[in-house]
Amino acid sequence: MVTEMMLEKLKEKVCEANKQLLVHDLVTLTWGNVSEIDRESGYVVIKPSGVSYQEMTAADMVVVDLEGRRIEGNKNPSSDTAVHLEIYRAFSDVGGIVHTHSTYATAWAQAGRAIPCYGTTHADYIYGEIPCLRSLTVEEIENDYERNTGLLIVNGLIQMGLSPLCVPAVLCHFHGPFIWGKDGETAVANAVVIEEVAKMAYLTENIGNNPQSAPQQLIDKHYNRKHGSGAYYGQQ
Repeated sequence: MVTEMMLEKLKEKVCEANKQLLVHDLVTLTWGNVSEIDRESGYVVIKPSGVSYQEMTAADMVVVDLEGRRIEGNKNPSSDTAVHLEIYRAFSDVGGIVHTHSTYATAWAQAGRAIPCYGTTHADYIYGEIPCLRSLTVEEIENDYERNTGLLIVNGLIQMGLSPLCVPAVLCHFHGPFIWGKDGETAVANAVVIEEVAKMAYLTENIGNNPQSAPQQLIDKHYNRKHGSGAYYGQQ
């Protein structure tokens, strides 16, 4: 059972993860949010809706259960809470989720294009392209919009046969990126990577000369040396 002390520590951790979005220039005004789940209790700590990153404290974080019931906090949780909950319910390996409207990743989303894997920087963190999902239907927008966004992400990954750990982000058409990781801190790091490779891909295409996706052997090598069973990148 999660203790009050454990919950307070998680709120502090999630608050700091949200502030890191500002540090890394991934958010403007109050756009975006970070959450993290305690799997033992099923409690999710998430940023409050519309509260500035500069002013918010751990005490402002909102705690909800996996059904969206507020457990703790006197503020409304992020309007994207239902998106986060659908992802947590579907994928037990996901421990933290980030949503931003970072410039380059959002531009690819607005264009309705997946971000190709043009090189090893991308392949070090994401196995293959970052997919762009279809736009929601009128009915999906008008009826339970946030939950339907979450279902779109979950079903999209399943239908494409993608592991959420191998491909830790998707783009939602006309909207922006949703990114995840083993915890909130890792999800923020992945958000930094996604924005950077989105920028690199944009520049690659604008430099021209008909760029091609990186060879599969190179993608395999770079991804697996960091994440495969025989990974040797970094310190053991």
